[in-house]
Amino acid sequence: MGQTVECFYTLSSPWMYFAGPQLTAILKRHGATLVLRPYDFRLVIKHTGGIPLRTRPEPRQDYHALELDRWSRHLEMPIKLKPRHYPPTDQRQAGRMVMAAQARGMDAMALSHAILRALWVEERDIADPRVRVAIAGEEGLPGEALHREEESQSVLAEWDRNNQEAVARGVFGAPTFFCGDLWLWGQDRLFFLDQHLGGKQVQSGPSKVIGKIRAA
Repeated sequence: MGQTVECFYTLSSPWMYFAGPQLTAILKRHGATLVLRPYDFRLVIKHTGGIPLRTRPEPRQDYHALELDRWSRHLEMPIKLKPRHYPPTDQRQAGRMVMAAQARGMDAMALSHAILRALWVEERDIADPRVRVAIAGEEGLPGEALHREEESQSVLAEWDRNNQEAVARGVFGAPTFFCGDLWLWGQDRLFFLDQHLGGKQVQSGPSKVIGKIRAA
């Protein structure tokens, strides 16, 4: 059986937008299973130290835009550097819609990528439930039903677990990937996931590495 890759991320991450096609190709190549684990960025970073983009110093915001443009050109994926509805007023419901699709066994990755594309390319307001319903419908999914399930007991319980595990595992940015003993942050490191799934030993395990650093 193939390995399982867990992806912790937010539905406003441009890096997850860039990651989508690469990640899909890697998973298909190795027969791996993907589990999408959206989380509440503002809740998690209180514990793990991430910094919202709009609160970072101007030089860091400028470099962020430079990197977006650079990766857009490299991957040949269009992106608006300052989309009209970024940051969304609330991205949590979008994450839970993806989770609802995943729970139903639908193509949650396709929905996730469509939502991110809507935010970063099409400049649509993903905080608006009517927009999310429309995006799901464009992907051939039952948007109204998935919207209703965003606040279902089962999805909310899983949402809480995602947040708790993101804190416990030290997630501080999106996307963050876990597969066996592999721990990766960022779409620019997906080649390590490709190597790992192909059987190459790319790290000795985060606990061992962190232990060495802290003991130094």
